Amino acid sequence: MSWIHVAILLPLIFAIIIPIIYRLYKKIHLGWFVLPVPLVIFIYFLTFINKTSSGGQVIQRLNWMPRFGMNFDVNIDGLGLLFSLLITGIGSLVVLYSIGYLSKSEQLGNFYCYLLLFMGAMLGVVLADNIIMLYLFWELTSFSSFLLISFWRTKAKSIYGAQKSLIITVFGGLSLLGGLILLSIAGNTTSLQTLIDKVAEIHNSPFFILAMIFIIIGAITKSAQVPFYIWLPDAMEAPTPVSAYLHSATMVKAGLYLIARVTPIFAISEGWVWTVTVVGLATLCWASLNATKQEDLKGILAFSTVSQLGMIMSMLGIGAISYHFHGSDSSIYVAAYTAAVFHLINHATFKGALFMITGAVDHSTGTRNVKKLGGLMTVMPISFTLTIITALSMAGLPPFNGFLSKESFIESMIQATHANIFSLNTLGIILPIIAIVGSIFTFVYSVRFIGQIFLGKYNPERLPHSAHEASPLMLISPIILAILVVVFGFAPQLLTGSVIEPAANALTHTNNITAEFKFFHGFTPAFFSTLIIYVIGIVLILSFAYWVKLLQAQPKAFTFNHWYDSAGRMVPGLSSRFTNSYVTGYSRDNLILILLSLIVITVVTLIASPFSIHFSNISPVRPYELGIIIIIITASSMIIFARSRLFSIIMASAVGYSVAIFFIFFSAPDLALTQFVVETISTALFLLCFYHLPNLNRHKETRAFKTTNAIVSILTGAVVTILGLIAYGNRHFASIGAYYKAHVHDLAHGKNIVNVILVDFRGTDTLFESSVLGIAGIGVYTMIKLKMNSKQEAKGGQTNEQTER
Repeated sequence: MSWIHVAILLPLIFAIIIPIIYRLYKKIHLGWFVLPVPLVIFIYFLTFINKTSSGGQVIQRLNWMPRFGMNFDVNIDGLGLLFSLLITGIGSLVVLYSIGYLSKSEQLGNFYCYLLLFMGAMLGVVLADNIIMLYLFWELTSFSSFLLISFWRTKAKSIYGAQKSLIITVFGGLSLLGGLILLSIAGNTTSLQTLIDKVAEIHNSPFFILAMIFIIIGAITKSAQVPFYIWLPDAMEAPTPVSAYLHSATMVKAGLYLIARVTPIFAISEGWVWTVTVVGLATLCWASLNATKQEDLKGILAFSTVSQLGMIMSMLGIGAISYHFHGSDSSIYVAAYTAAVFHLINHATFKGALFMITGAVDHSTGTRNVKKLGGLMTVMPISFTLTIITALSMAGLPPFNGFLSKESFIESMIQATHANIFSLNTLGIILPIIAIVGSIFTFVYSVRFIGQIFLGKYNPERLPHSAHEASPLMLISPIILAILVVVFGFAPQLLTGSVIEPAANALTHTNNITAEFKFFHGFTPAFFSTLIIYVIGIVLILSFAYWVKLLQAQPKAFTFNHWYDSAGRMVPGLSSRFTNSYVTGYSRDNLILILLSLIVITVVTLIASPFSIHFSNISPVRPYELGIIIIIITASSMIIFARSRLFSIIMASAVGYSVAIFFIFFSAPDLALTQFVVETISTALFLLCFYHLPNLNRHKETRAFKTTNAIVSILTGAVVTILGLIAYGNRHFASIGAYYKAHVHDLAHGKNIVNVILVDFRGTDTLFESSVLGIAGIGVYTMIKLKMNSKQEAKGGQTNEQTER
C-alpha cells in the first residue's frame, strides 16, 4: 500500500475515530481534531505539482480482488491532482469555518464523521484508476452526502432534500454502473487508462453508444444538470458548511470530473459533443433565470451553482471538438478545456466564500429571506467587502478571476461556430446566443445578491436577531478565498503552469498545451459580447420589479419539481397496490407464487434448451431402501389428508427421520446424527408453537382450493424430479468429492471429512450462516425488548393517570 492509498483512506479511518474522540473530549470543539486531516493531505498532494507540471503521472497499484478485476489502483495526473487539491484545500477551510458555525450542542461526532466519509469518497472518485472502485466511491459520495444533508433530521425539509438527492443521484449511479460495465466489456479491462488506450477498439464495439448514454446520465445527475438539477436547491437545507463544501467545490463537480476523464473515449461521437454542450448551456440559462426570482439567499446560491456547473459542462463539450483537429486548429478548441479548468478553481473560490458569508449573515440576523434583509453594509462591513469581491467575480467583472474564465467561455462558444464538423458552422450559432443570455442573468443575480443583503434601508425590527459582524472563526475562511479571487485575477500565471495546463494535458493526453488569460484581448467578438452582457444586465436590474412578475407567475405544472413530486405521490400508491396484490401475508399464497415461478421458468428453459435424461449410471435400489421410500411416500400422503395439526407434525417428522436413515445407508453417520438432532428440535418447536397458535384458516377448503394445491404440488414435484434426473445424467465436470477425499488430511489436517468440509473447505459459507443466525438472534432480542418497554410505558402511563386522578 502506497502513501497515496493512505491519503485516500485517512479520512475514512478518522471517520471511525472521530466519534470516539467526541465522547472523550467534549470540552474542546471537535473541529480542531478534524482540521489536521484535510490540511495534512492537502500539503501532501502539493508535493506532486512538480511531477504533474512536467507532464508526468504517478500510478500505484494495490491488488484487492484481481479475479473480479477490482483492484485499488490509483493514478495522480494533472486532472486528478487538481480535484484532490480542491477537495482537501476547500475541505480544510470548511472545517475551520464549521468550528465557528456549529456550536458544541450539535451532534458534532456525527457531523464530522459524515464529512470525513464524504471527503475520502471524493478522493477515491478522482484518483481511482479502476472503474469498479470509482463506482464504489461514487456511490459512497451519494450516501455520505445524504447523511450530511439530513444532519438536522428533525426538520422535514432536510429529510425531503436528503431523500430527493439520494433518489436522483443513486438513479444516476445505477446508470453509471451500467455504462462502466459496458465500457469494460468493450475494452476488456477495468482500468481507465487502459480503456483510453483502447479507444479504437471501443469505438467499434456495439456497446459504444449505449455506454456513452448511461455515463452521461450518471454525470449530469451528480452535477445537477437539466432536468436532474432539482435535488440541489432542496439540498440547501443542510448546514452551511455542507453547502459550501459539497455543493460548490466537491460533490457536484464529480460529474464534471467524470465527463472530463472519459472525454478521450467518447469525443469522436457527434452525440457526445452536442449533448454535453447543449445540456450545459441549457442548465446555465435555465438556472440563472430561476436564480433571479429566489427570495432565499441559499436558494439564489443553489441556482447560481447549477448555472455555473452548466457553464463548465458546456466548455467540456466544446473542448471535445479538439480531438477532430490537429495543430493550431486544435488549440482553438483546447482553450475551452483550459477555461473549464480555470473556472473550476474560480467557482470553488468565489462560491465557497459566498456560501460562508451567507451562513454568517444567517447566523447573525437569524434569517436568509431577502425581503427582511438589507442595509447591512455598515453593520457587517467585513462581510460586505468579501461579498463585493466574490459576487462580482461570479458576475464576471474585472479585475477578479471570474472575469478571465468567463471571457474564455464566451470566446470558446464563438469559436465553436467555426468548426466545420457536426453542423456546428450552421446550428452552432445557437451556442453563443444561449451563452450570452445565461451570462446576462448571471450578472443580474450576482449584482442583486449584493444589494439585497447590504444596500438599501436597514430594518432591524424585521430581523429575528440583532445583526452583528460574524466571529473571526467564521471570517477567516472566506477572507482566504476572497484573497485567492483577487490574486488569481491579477496573477493567473500562478495557476497556469502548475495546475491548469497539467489538468488540460491530462484531458487531451498531450504535453504541449499552453494557457493564457488576459483582461483585454482586443476588440474581439467576446469583448463586444461582454459589453452586451453588462448593458442588458444593468437594464434588467433597473427594471427588475416589472419583469420578475413574469417569472413568478410560472405555472407549477411547468416545473421539474412538480413532476418529481407528482411522481413521488403516484409511484408509492401504484407500488403499494401492485405489491399488495400478491403479498397477502399468507404462506400459501407466497408458496404458490414462488413455486409457479419455478415451474414456468423451468418449463420455458426446457423448451428453449435441448436436454436429455440418462438412466445408465443410476444405482440399484436395495429392498430396505425401498421400504424407507414407501414410508416416506406414505407419511407424505397422510399429511395431505390429516385433520389434526399434531398428526401432521408427527408425519412430517417421520419423513425427516426416514431421510436420516437414508444417510446411514449411504455411509454418512455424522450427517444422519445431525439430521436426527435437527429433526427432534424442529418437531419440539413445531409442537410448542402450534399449541399457542389460533386455529384460523383464511381459505375455505373448496374443490377449487384443493385442486389448485394438487396441481401446484404435482407440477412442482415433477419439475424437481426432472431437474434432478437431468442434472444427474448430464454431469460435465468431475465431482468435487474426490478433491475433498484427496486433501482432507494434507490441507485441512482432519479425519472427519464432513467436519472438514463445513469448517475448512466451506468455512466462509458456514461463517455467513452463523452470522445470519446471530443477526436473527439480535432481531428477536430487540423485538422482545421493545415489547417489554412498550408494556412498561403503558403501565407507567396508567400509573400517572391514576396519580392525576
